[in-house]
Amino acid sequence: MKAIAFDRHGGPEVLEYREVPDPVIGPGDVLVRVRACALNHLDVWVRRGIPGVTFSFPHITGADVAGEVAAVGSDVSRIRVGDSVILAPGISCGHCVECLAGRDNLCPAYTVLGYRGNGGCAELVAVPEANVIPKPENVSFPEAAAMPLVFLTAWHMLLTRARLAPSETVLVLAGGSGVGSAAIQIGKMIGARVIATVGSEAKIEKAKSQGADEVVLHSAAGFRREVKRLTTGRGVDVVFEHIGTDTWDDSVGSLAAGGRLITCGATTGYEAKIDLRFLFTRQLSIMGSYMGEKSELFAVLEMVRRGKLRPVIDSVLPLAECAVAESRLERRDIFGKIVLQP
Repeated sequence: MKAIAFDRHGGPEVLEYREVPDPVIGPGDVLVRVRACALNHLDVWVRRGIPGVTFSFPHITGADVAGEVAAVGSDVSRIRVGDSVILAPGISCGHCVECLAGRDNLCPAYTVLGYRGNGGCAELVAVPEANVIPKPENVSFPEAAAMPLVFLTAWHMLLTRARLAPSETVLVLAGGSGVGSAAIQIGKMIGARVIATVGSEAKIEKAKSQGADEVVLHSAAGFRREVKRLTTGRGVDVVFEHIGTDTWDDSVGSLAAGGRLITCGATTGYEAKIDLRFLFTRQLSIMGSYMGEKSELFAVLEMVRRGKLRPVIDSVLPLAECAVAESRLERRDIFGKIVLQP
């Protein structure tokens, strides 16, 4: 099969569009012919190399996949060849205490498609049967690929972990990113007031089109003062954080008393500091979140079927142009998701 593979860590130049062996499936696996694969920052981090993590080469990234079933293992009974499917990006053991309790993203063996193993930036990808979900009929393959990781992550952060309520205000950082645009939609879907930040004037109206009530530009002076102005000095109930060091102080400072900060990323750095006196006197909560439970993805897809949530696509490019796409992702020159098609 053709795939985007790399044999060493580095910049986009290490990505090669070339022939690699087809995946081999086991008895409980499904082989999917990839019709669309959306990019995430995880693809960039894996390609650059992550300190302390060893990868096998050649490596193929790609966590967000939609396609058609090409073959099934001998133990597979629920999936049929030819089915149009979406792949749940989180892979777990399926039999530990956390998996059996439905908390598969807490499984000790939990990983993400394209992270420790090969992913979907290829013509074919193999996954466990548990990761294969029917594609909603009202979305195309590129739209389907643009949804799983970011909507699952945002759903778990806002509704499961932070327990955002309709009467509350949420600040969504980087509203033009894939996960940020998903968070805006989820916040508005439940009736919360949504304030979003973006990095350029061109993204303001786009963020509003996703449901943001107010949009704040990133600036050298930060965004805390503008958020406080928009909330008449009170601050927000929830901060949706995934940027890291560059925004940490403003994110914490934007919280109202009793507020919750929920974070899933550290794009600009992972060493954050906080004044503990500020933390306990204002009774703040700082929470981490990683991906989400497979059951939550079913909830996301039901909202997509009802037209309550919709994928946000920046552009669709040929798989062979993955290096160009990742360069744009690194420059943050996008709104929503870049999708690749073999």
